[in-house]
Amino acid sequence: MMERDSVQIFTKPFSEQGAFLLRRMREYLARGKRYFGALVKWLLLAGLTGAVAGGAGTLLYFCIAGATDLRLRNGWLVWLLPAGGALIAFLYHLGKADHPQGTNLIIEAIRSPEPVPIKMAPLIFVSTVVTHLVGGSAGREGASLQLGGSLGYGIGRLFRLDERDLHLITMCGMSACFGALFGTPVTAAVFVMEVVTVGVMQYSSLVPCTVAALVGVSIARQFREPAMAFAVAGIPAVDFLSVVRVIALAALCAGVSWFYCKMMRDCRRFFQCRVPDKIVCAAVGGAAIALLTLPFGRDYLGVGSAQIAAALGGRAQTWAFLLKILFTALTLGCGFKGGEIIPALFVGSTFGCVAGGLLGLDPSFGASLGFVAVFCGVTNCPLTSLVLSAEVFGAKGILFYLLAAAVSYLLSGYSGIYSRQKILYAKDKPLFLGAVAPAGAAGQSAHTENVSPGKISED
Repeated sequence: MMERDSVQIFTKPFSEQGAFLLRRMREYLARGKRYFGALVKWLLLAGLTGAVAGGAGTLLYFCIAGATDLRLRNGWLVWLLPAGGALIAFLYHLGKADHPQGTNLIIEAIRSPEPVPIKMAPLIFVSTVVTHLVGGSAGREGASLQLGGSLGYGIGRLFRLDERDLHLITMCGMSACFGALFGTPVTAAVFVMEVVTVGVMQYSSLVPCTVAALVGVSIARQFREPAMAFAVAGIPAVDFLSVVRVIALAALCAGVSWFYCKMMRDCRRFFQCRVPDKIVCAAVGGAAIALLTLPFGRDYLGVGSAQIAAALGGRAQTWAFLLKILFTALTLGCGFKGGEIIPALFVGSTFGCVAGGLLGLDPSFGASLGFVAVFCGVTNCPLTSLVLSAEVFGAKGILFYLLAAAVSYLLSGYSGIYSRQKILYAKDKPLFLGAVAPAGAAGQSAHTENVSPGKISED
């Protein structure tokens, strides 16, 4: 372009050259003004959204922590699981949300005109706190994404943003709330950009999501030190044997990821078919979880942060990962609220600790590999997995974490915890699966809920 402009300048008369240069300067200034205006606009909007969603995420963190502490000091609260589940179902019924889509609604809203109801924010906030108060096995990232997304969308509507800007500000809210809860701003920003449509990242959201995540984490740090960080022991030198061991463990983690996603889906479908009444369903599921604590104990209730820390320290029960999958599938399948990612980190770290030791890796290092590989397998977000490993474990061993995420992404298939997530490119070859569907149309890309690798190439 510049070469063509130069040729045009010197082939014109002198008077025309001046006019041509003046016209070009005006075009460049107009373009620069537009980009600078966009920067200022999103610094302000993302900063505001980050403050609101980050504050809400910080409040949610303290409420969940308080509810968990109260349950641990009053063990009888576990026996209120049926009542807690019924209360959550009743609240959603009152809010006319008998068929909540949760995080999937937020994902769909980012790439379509689908509105995000502001009532989602209080519903998910209260329901998640109740879940942790009575001991449901769930995480909190689902709540953070829904809470932040609904608040961001509400702010966008307040400022009368157009549809495309509404998508961006919804992502800002998700990044801010996620970052405030976990203290990982880079992971929060990259995850929100990557999770919606695997294979295509909206780089127009890079500045908004980064600013919102930084503001959200900064607010959280005014009240606590939120960073989720662990020291990992036994990271080996990069050699042939260690690479083979890492690949083997990552392949096993891919299988665990697939099983985890299958259990989440199958358990939800089982409850929907067998117990169609939402209130009764949640009460029955809560009773089942409470009864399971009698033979298996209460280590699998709540978030399970202590067990994750123990696994990354090199100690884990052999069957802990299976029991956590069971408890989490029952909890989320019958109607409790929270999230699937933290339980997946529990599953990955405990499985990696045990399996890594059997493969000749240090159990602590194996736990960290499982942490990253299972996260990647259930979210289909390899780039986020790499960033997460750096923020949580540090840069040492990052080549192994990249390898583990890559192998898990390839071998975990097209399953995932978010059914409305789209995968645009095949995992086993450079094959484009289809374009993102326009508003109101059916997409041709692979939805993670119902597409198997064998069917992808035929679509």
